[in-house]
Amino acid sequence: MPSLKQLLVGRPLETAEMHEQKLSKKAALAVFSSDALSSTAYATEEVLLALTAAGAVSFALSVPASFMIVGLLWIVVTSYSQTLEAYPTGGGAYTVAKENLGVYPALVGAAALLIDYVLTVAVSAAAGIAAITSAFPQLYSHRVGLCLLAIAVVMWANLRGVRESAAMFAGPVYLFIVAAYALGAGALLKSSGASVAVPPSGTGMGFPAEPFALLLLLRAFSSGCTALTGIEAVANGVQAFEPPVSRNARTTQFILGGILATLFLGITLAAHVHGLAPREGETILSQLNRLTFGTGAIYYFIQATTMAILILAANTSFAGFPRLTSYIAMDRFLPRQFANMGDRLVFSNGIIFLGAAAGALVVFGGGDVHRLIPLYTVGVFVAFTLSQAGMVIHWKRSQASGKHWRMALNAVGAFTTALVLVIVASVKFLHGAWIVLLAVPAFVWVFLKIRRHYFRVSTELSVASYDRVRTLKHTVVVPVPGINRASLGALEYARSISPDVIAVTVNVDGEDPERLQAQWAGWVEDVPLVVLNSPYRSILRPLLRFIDEVESFRNDDVVTVLLPEFVPARWWERLLHNQNGLILRGALALKPKVVVTSVRRHLQR
Repeated sequence: MPSLKQLLVGRPLETAEMHEQKLSKKAALAVFSSDALSSTAYATEEVLLALTAAGAVSFALSVPASFMIVGLLWIVVTSYSQTLEAYPTGGGAYTVAKENLGVYPALVGAAALLIDYVLTVAVSAAAGIAAITSAFPQLYSHRVGLCLLAIAVVMWANLRGVRESAAMFAGPVYLFIVAAYALGAGALLKSSGASVAVPPSGTGMGFPAEPFALLLLLRAFSSGCTALTGIEAVANGVQAFEPPVSRNARTTQFILGGILATLFLGITLAAHVHGLAPREGETILSQLNRLTFGTGAIYYFIQATTMAILILAANTSFAGFPRLTSYIAMDRFLPRQFANMGDRLVFSNGIIFLGAAAGALVVFGGGDVHRLIPLYTVGVFVAFTLSQAGMVIHWKRSQASGKHWRMALNAVGAFTTALVLVIVASVKFLHGAWIVLLAVPAFVWVFLKIRRHYFRVSTELSVASYDRVRTLKHTVVVPVPGINRASLGALEYARSISPDVIAVTVNVDGEDPERLQAQWAGWVEDVPLVVLNSPYRSILRPLLRFIDEVESFRNDDVVTVLLPEFVPARWWERLLHNQNGLILRGALALKPKVVVTSVRRHLQR
């Protein structure tokens, strides 16, 4: 009969089945594109929100800002295509920076990417639920719980395996692409021949003066750069592709870039010509949808696909975050557990950790997408910049033909993304970007502490100067609560491993010690019983003092504390008994010359 775990995530897969988990271009596009494509649902709104302070007339700047963003998108896509060709083993910015820039830049890139992945899940869930609450306002007050539910569903799907999650989510991804193209085309066609609408402005301002316009343009540009988040996912997850890995990944990268650019431009232009403005409780996409198709079946279909793609954007992070943490863990900068594959040939620990971290962030942010997005873009542009700078060094060292134009391409990418990083960090600093700028060095510090720990452990466990294996001399101390089968069984085992055995009991009831010893002698003749009086009824403190005395006065290598235990037949029955053995085990855990073990007696009923 399958266990609950198998019912939830499926049967365990053999390592030999790994090749069956590889993704075709079609499936990989569904897995790795959802994050980038989802940004088209809110990137336009972020551009307009950045322009709101200057009044509605300044919304005209959304068009040049969008063209600037698309230009940057193609620089990044083309630059990453070089990364995919040079590093088909994957790892993205972390691997590229580690091999070309050194460990510290690599850790900065890794920290930035990990933060970005967590933010992606949180923002995706919040934005997806915002799409639903736009259609059903009565659900708005439940948005945090709905966000947590959405994260849990995507996490569960990814725990089932890469191919399973791709099969589940491919349909919604491709439906969104069709729906988004239909919305953009329909909205533009509906506006054909009409003059550009201008929403009412509460500021009364005209078009902003030139210096202020430039500042607004930069602000809109930095906000809209959320459209680029997720474009690095293909490079980070390249090992998930079917062979030929590099070619399939590059093809997918360019297809993704083309879809993202056209959708983002189409929606932004449509919002501009219809004069749409951000509104509390309803997204720009919902307004455009309602204006184009009314509030009938098509409206709800597009809203449903939008909600799906926004939530499924988290799927990209669930595919990339565990792989990245596995690379970092293999280098001993994260706990080794992150490098271990689970039953379904996925890095389960990374998936669960990501879900928990994103859930905590949603609760902290109150499920409000606009509170989370300012934290969002900084991390990904740190990774973009380090990846492209690393590739410049890579081509400089390379002997490959055409390396000069490749190096120039990556240099342009590095310069551009670094410039955007400075703009984004400056514009969004007071809106929350400072949190990310502080979190990245904090993560790097944690990475280095973990690495130092593993180095110290490796040094202390090294057998380079170890003597030959010898037999240890030890005294066995058996704490006994009374005379019963568990205690006597433990004594039998103790005598089999050492000739020097001491039984000890704590007298909390004020009984006569001589009477206790006489009762003991009636059952056990060759093992002395030490009675520890405890007028304050403490069991732990007298035992610890006694064990310290044995350790001090006996010339032993170690002291073995052997705990008699019984195991009830039913799990809930364990709650009916004291946990003194567990407490004593914990108290002795830090004593280097004390070994704690137990002899269990399993009860039948």
